[in-house]
Amino acid sequence: MTDSVQAPRDEEIAAQVRAPIEVLLELEEDRWTIVMRRRFPHGRQKVWAMLTDPAKLARWSPIVPDRPLAEPGPATSRENPGDDPADAEVLVADAPRRLTHRWGDDLLSWTLTPDGDGTVLELRQTTAERAAAAMLAAGWQVCFGRLAAEDGTDRERPTGRRALAYGWQELSDGYESRFSG
Repeated sequence: MTDSVQAPRDEEIAAQVRAPIEVLLELEEDRWTIVMRRRFPHGRQKVWAMLTDPAKLARWSPIVPDRPLAEPGPATSRENPGDDPADAEVLVADAPRRLTHRWGDDLLSWTLTPDGDGTVLELRQTTAERAAAAMLAAGWQVCFGRLAAEDGTDRERPTGRRALAYGWQELSDGYESRFSG
């Protein structure tokens, strides 16, 4: 897969990036929490595997750990194989309902709620920098689009510069405007 912004994009992923999603920014003491909720067509077990299995995370997420995230304990994570590792640690793994882990200095809490034949996934990412919130929310919205498009075929993972082809900059600008008001 190419890192070129100019390469044709996967239109199913693009359509899923534009699908409805609830996004909030909350201040808790001195840290900011991005709250994102979206319904996925996949059942809870599949979404759980997509959150915890390194091979499945490598299909859609910027967090690709060196071990499954299904049990508490330390891990390291890389977005791409040659990248410097980021510390990670699973704090809570309650399959298939709740996963809480660190990613660098940020805390991510994932809650999976059944919704008919699908799943409502809530991500709460707590970070120290409000300035990073818009970029993070935009990145996760693109990644969630890829997760929603998951069908077992060889689709690209639009992370890094490739996320620009899926509207990351416009999403980030929109969240920046929304979060600063």
